Amino acid sequence: MEQGSLSTRTSGNVITCRAAVAWTTNAPLSIEEVEVDPPKAGEVRVKIISSGICGTDNHIIEGKMKTPFPAILGHEGAGVVESIGEGVTTVKPGDKVLMFPLPECRECIYCLHPKGNFCKKENILSPTGLMLDGTSRFTCRGKKIHHLQGTSTFTEYTVVDEIAVAKIDAAAPLDTVCIMSCEVSTGFGAVFNTAQVTPGSTCVVFGLGGIGSAIVMACRASGASRIIGVDINEQKFPRAKALGVTDCLNPNKLKKPVQEVVEEMTGIGVDFSFEAIGLIETMVAALKSCNRSSGVCVIMGVAPSGSQLSFDPVVLLPGRTLKSSVLGGYKTRDDIPRLVTDYVQKKINIDPLITHRLPFPKINEGFKLLRDGKCIRCVLSMTP
Repeated sequence: MEQGSLSTRTSGNVITCRAAVAWTTNAPLSIEEVEVDPPKAGEVRVKIISSGICGTDNHIIEGKMKTPFPAILGHEGAGVVESIGEGVTTVKPGDKVLMFPLPECRECIYCLHPKGNFCKKENILSPTGLMLDGTSRFTCRGKKIHHLQGTSTFTEYTVVDEIAVAKIDAAAPLDTVCIMSCEVSTGFGAVFNTAQVTPGSTCVVFGLGGIGSAIVMACRASGASRIIGVDINEQKFPRAKALGVTDCLNPNKLKKPVQEVVEEMTGIGVDFSFEAIGLIETMVAALKSCNRSSGVCVIMGVAPSGSQLSFDPVVLLPGRTLKSSVLGGYKTRDDIPRLVTDYVQKKINIDPLITHRLPFPKINEGFKLLRDGKCIRCVLSMTP
């Protein structure tokens, strides 16, 4: 009732609300008053209830990933549909929804193919910071503000294209399921879809932050017999072991390269290796850590723009496989709502992946927790 009255009151009008604006790189986000335009045809305006702080957002702030500024960042968001534009049929005002940094148009060759999920209408590889029609829905201090990957969830209201939003289970707790939009889907999908980890196998996970922690949980759920965790921040080790890591390694304290230590620990290298950091050197170390004859290495970390991955091709020759995926290969609108339902029905548990919760105005404190390695995932509550 309350949501319906809100939609009736605001539908078709510009909404003024709070948002965290990134005016430039290497600077704190600024809580500003912004104007959010009504949705155009094929678009949806959403009242954000919660948003996760992801390492990708931090990479953008640090200037490691090309993104147009000024911008409203954030791409892990859960909320309620406030209003819809002409022609929208898959969601309606009042629906609980997730927003996705990777759309699913259900029309292009990639969406229609049974494998893969990298929709032709993505805004990740060459980000424009705009809606599909080439314009922005955000204004602040008289200036147009860019979107992030078609989402922008560090705001009380956002506008997304219909192809980047999906209705979820009405029983889903919106203060928690926001992490399904990236952290959970990326980590779980890396294991279940991209690597297809098998029972009794050995695994190594480079990076024990949000994505790495989700990978660990999925490896454990897949029946891996040994999960080696690699990170230079030993504060993460107790949490990682609670999630399923059997052995922890700090490369800075080893007398030889970490891949050599992993090979010694397992005899022949691991069956599956995962990189969830985004550094060239750890990507190569992850590749060299897996069994040279049949090992599978999955890169989920995003390297700085312009990076070049370089290694001797002989590393692959004996039979290693190098793979990657975005959001774990899940077709976002079709598959991720099913994950939410699985969580609601207690078939999977994502609660351990959220270690901190903060009110929206304390967003910069949340980023500090992330940079200091003190949290797996910090979730912002967008409502006072």
